Amino acid sequence: MKNLKAIIEGKQIPNGKVKVSGAKNAATRLLAASLISDGEVILENFPTELVDARYKMNFIRKSGGNVEVNELDETVIIDPSDFKDVLLSSYDYPIRTTYLLVAGLIKKSNIARIPYPGGCKIGNRGYDLHIMVWEKLGAKVEEKENFIEVTTKSGFVAGKTIDFPISTVGGTENALICASIIEGETIIKNAYISPEVQCLIDFLITLGVAIQVVGNSFIKVNGAKFLRGSKFPVMPDRIEAITWIVYGILSGGQITIEDVPFEHMQIPLIHLKDAGIDLYRNEKNIYISPECLTNGVIQPFEVATGTHPGIISDMQPFYVLLGLHANGTSRVFDYRYPERLKYCEELSKMYPEMLEWKFGEIKISGKENYKPFSAEVESTDLRGSMAVLMGALLGDGKSVVNNIEMALRGYNKLEDKLKNLGVEIHIS
Repeated sequence: MKNLKAIIEGKQIPNGKVKVSGAKNAATRLLAASLISDGEVILENFPTELVDARYKMNFIRKSGGNVEVNELDETVIIDPSDFKDVLLSSYDYPIRTTYLLVAGLIKKSNIARIPYPGGCKIGNRGYDLHIMVWEKLGAKVEEKENFIEVTTKSGFVAGKTIDFPISTVGGTENALICASIIEGETIIKNAYISPEVQCLIDFLITLGVAIQVVGNSFIKVNGAKFLRGSKFPVMPDRIEAITWIVYGILSGGQITIEDVPFEHMQIPLIHLKDAGIDLYRNEKNIYISPECLTNGVIQPFEVATGTHPGIISDMQPFYVLLGLHANGTSRVFDYRYPERLKYCEELSKMYPEMLEWKFGEIKISGKENYKPFSAEVESTDLRGSMAVLMGALLGDGKSVVNNIEMALRGYNKLEDKLKNLGVEIHIS
């Protein structure tokens, strides 16, 4: 599923309801973590059409695991009983979190051959911290031509402390899953406990792993040789939620966004309020209409993205898009991934002379009631591609977004959801 393009007619006004799917950054982790179970795992509210999830399922099946997908019920059933290390004919898997597959393979085979981590190129996101985790737990790691090989004599070693030099989501997830198959205690310091990591912790506890969290960066794990099966719901996707919220604000339509994880979005929503946006909400849903703009316009703003509970870097492109339609100059700073800028070149084709960017900073010269130009644009990363797609929907005329599979990696049932809002895009 490569080199797909989306043909988009602008000036389509959305009306209707859209439900936020299970979080990509939780679902793909839970899928990998299910492989350390000794029983069947059922994951509910699973974003079944995500490209990243499909790639990981393909690897699991080729390695002997059984994965059943029910798209109607949005559930995935994983039976890892026959999952084991197999030398594959190809290790070409364009997903970032291949390293999370190691624990399940080590438990069954004492050897794990996994694809090199892929994913979005938004700066330097190496895998050295994952190698550190495996070696700290007593494994030998070799970087082969087509895959990374991790081997142990008889599983990972207990009694170790993993102290990350920097705060890392992926490293924390890897350490948690690996520590869960160790009979004994493992300490993880300088962990990054995002909502998705907490979701993973909650899942591992249902398998029978004893996990104690102190503060927001210290974790004590007591794993077990036998881990029971589980039935577990995937948390709603906070990044998808902010995507639909911003689209609703800018489109001039009337939409209801269902299953919004408000408890994980307090600060991002405060910044929307500070920009003059008054959202009507109940416990789980948000209703958006043109009346949400308190003064009839979006007020300019300054935001800095970083770690949870603030505005995370994956939300950055949507605040930039919001700023392009504000009444004045806005600025967005990104201290976590300061090289997340490539999509700005593509947005500039639709919003000429309105964006200036440098390492870690984007200046946005917004214009209220502005209609973006139609253009042919490229997808540069997952969230950036969604931002340019939204720009095309807001614009005049016909636009083309190349390599739209980037967006499909993170937005479950995207075409169907837009269609339910009365918005048509054509992907081929």
